[in-house]
Amino acid sequence: QVQLMESGGGLVQAGGFLRLSCTASGSGFRFNDMGWYRQAPGKQRELVASISNGGSTSYGDSVKGRCTISRDNAKNTVYLEMNSLKPEDTAAYFCNAKAWRWYERDYWGQGTQVTVSS
Repeated sequence: QVQLMESGGGLVQAGGFLRLSCTASGSGFRFNDMGWYRQAPGKQRELVASISNGGSTSYGDSVKGRCTISRDNAKNTVYLEMNSLKPEDTAAYFCNAKAWRWYERDYWGQGTQVTVSS
């Protein structure tokens, strides 16, 4: 089946920089859109950024201008870079991949915690 391996995250100071990466694996699967979502305690999961396998990107309103998503299709890996971090960026960040084999389905990583200290 599909596995998503996330790395990065941790404790970051406000105004700092963050880099997350996620590698997807799964025999026979094609990975279409990949991206990152986040969920803070008591809040709904929201889009941070996503990228198609053609390189088209989409960003959540709260991170526009502070965030860059990129991917390496040969490695099935997506990268998220975020600067000017704020305490409100504190959340669990989840990798998402839309994988296709006969039909498309959403897969999620286990999540990585990002805490921004003021």
